[in-house]
Amino acid sequence: MQEAAVSTSATSPSTPSTPPLGTPPLGPVGVWLIGARGSVATTAVAGCAAMTAGLHAPTGMVTETAPFMDRGLPTLSSLVFGGHDTTSCPLPKRAEELAAGGVLPLGLPSAVHAELAAADAEIRPGGPQPGDTRTDEQLIEAFAADIRDFVRRRGLARAVVVNVASTEPLPADDAERLPASSLYAAAALRADCPYVNFTPSTGLHHPRLADAARTSGLPYAGRDGKTGQTLLRSVLGPMFAQRALAVRAWSGTNLLGGGDGAALADPAAAAAKNAGKERVLADTLGSAPEGEVHIDDVPSLGDWKTAWDHIAFDGFLGTRMVLQTTWQGCDSALAAPLILDLARLTSRAHERGLSGPLPALAFYFKDPDADAPAALGEQYAALMDFAAQLGETGGALGAPGDLRDLGDRGVPRDRGVSVEATGRVSGRADRGPADGSPSGEAS
Repeated sequence: MQEAAVSTSATSPSTPSTPPLGTPPLGPVGVWLIGARGSVATTAVAGCAAMTAGLHAPTGMVTETAPFMDRGLPTLSSLVFGGHDTTSCPLPKRAEELAAGGVLPLGLPSAVHAELAAADAEIRPGGPQPGDTRTDEQLIEAFAADIRDFVRRRGLARAVVVNVASTEPLPADDAERLPASSLYAAAALRADCPYVNFTPSTGLHHPRLADAARTSGLPYAGRDGKTGQTLLRSVLGPMFAQRALAVRAWSGTNLLGGGDGAALADPAAAAAKNAGKERVLADTLGSAPEGEVHIDDVPSLGDWKTAWDHIAFDGFLGTRMVLQTTWQGCDSALAAPLILDLARLTSRAHERGLSGPLPALAFYFKDPDADAPAALGEQYAALMDFAAQLGETGGALGAPGDLRDLGDRGVPRDRGVSVEATGRVSGRADRGPADGSPSGEAS
């Protein structure tokens, strides 16, 4: 067997110096999407183009609200899209399919056809595909080369890699190969790009990448976007705790179709998804109540989803009561504005010199980085503080002696860091769904 090292040396061109306070980056910013031809990615690209053209309001985009004005975030018009995917359906065609299903407004795909085609031209083959004999090291380098080429050709100030691919099963402890999501995450580090994991897949959380992530000098955030059922749980859990109501059981059911439904039909992938849903209850209630979440694939629902929750709780003098909730929504339309938010925020954090995990972005995730609050209200407050820090006067936030109240959010950035995470990489482990497949990640 072959023993190899996963190197994450930063070899991309250096980024420009920090611009004045509140000034957008000196050049366009790339958004490199893993799963770039999926529903979420297509909706994000089409939506960004529609908002830039003034065709639609930025509903659902937190970074378009007042607290984020003049914070130096990249403008929507400055975002340039590309990515990896294992499918070949062009973005304009995928957008037409989404419009036919009611996800995108009728007529929007034709109105933003040029922008969709431009993004599609920047999508490169993902992997590993069946029969691919390349080692993990070769795959990482190939993916990183694609990203570096994108940054160079398009003259980008920087690029943010965002994973919106289908959920993959958690890797076995003795797996010799890295899962696909971790290959892409390692490629992001090697290309000197911040990384966001909007899926419950392993990504940078793999033990072999821990040292590389910590010492890369790059900011990263994740994981598993919070858009529906768990969003509601992060509000209701604190409510029960604050009102001293004893939750006895909390059960849920998800009905969904599309690529996400198909991926989550795999029990191992569903288990990865449910871990974040359960964590928010344990963190907000103090312990995990009885009950589970069941996920059913209903292909006829397409990109739409129904989530039910049944909450049994005790009131005064032990009176037993029940709260039931129903959430019906469109996964892609809920997730897409958050993808744009995260790309802008992470880009700005990188520009200001932040590195390491960004727990202030826990507002967006089911399974956020360590030391982040679990209640949505507290997460929003942390996000507001973060927005203020991104726009503060002075040097880069990551500069020595200027880490005001950042806690774990930032450490001094060192672009010269080169690290290795060593592990056996020969052989081919079963990765489940290819990480570059279309995704409806959400909820």
